[in-house]
Amino acid sequence: MTPTAENPPPAADAPAGEAADPVLTLRAVSHAYARTPALREVSLTVHPGEVVAVTGPSGCGKSTLLHVAAGLLLPQAGSVRLLGQDLADLDEPARAVLRRRQVGIVLQYGQLVPDLSVEDNVALPLLLDGGELDAARTAARDALARVGLEQAGAATAQELSGGQAQRAAIARALITSPRVLFADEPTASLDAVAGADALDLLLSVARRDGGAVVLVTHDNTTAALADREVRLRDGSVERESVLR
Repeated sequence: MTPTAENPPPAADAPAGEAADPVLTLRAVSHAYARTPALREVSLTVHPGEVVAVTGPSGCGKSTLLHVAAGLLLPQAGSVRLLGQDLADLDEPARAVLRRRQVGIVLQYGQLVPDLSVEDNVALPLLLDGGELDAARTAARDALARVGLEQAGAATAQELSGGQAQRAAIARALITSPRVLFADEPTASLDAVAGADALDLLLSVARRDGGAVVLVTHDNTTAALADREVRLRDGSVERESVLR
């Protein structure tokens, strides 16, 4: 049976005593916008508890790679398996269910719903999954406190500064305790102190909770915190480096 939003894909857990299967596998993934190649036969494997930094110059395909890996964009060639599911086998509602329940995503500039309160923006993954309103809002307040925005919950998203919006997006990504977290330049709008605190929270998904983190970044200091660096150039993997 093909998974749908009503028949969501099950979680893929490793059998006891065996090494955990990869949570993300890209095989020979290619994608282009019109006639401009963005990814050229990119392959990547990420395991539970691993932090991978995707680096490279502007326009090299970093954000496209993240969108493809998270199922926000289907590649034109190659395959993507996320948490044991081939994303090409899922319709878009089923991919959305998978992301909402088991994946956290922090996109550039926050990407919050402008007219919703900050608290409801953060609670949104729980509410869309049928969560009870009061419980979802309580969880959202706790998540906002973790990113230093406990006083901003009643504001609308459009009233936030760029840095505040980014921190709210991080809170929203963490609220479901994701098994995989994708983050696209997550500290670009933050000052040094707030950026370091945000990175600590994001990396805790792997270091404390055993999830996986895929970070797109231009920042060498951020990349150095990863277990592995994957550097792209012109849409291809230029090199992979094990950092720890």
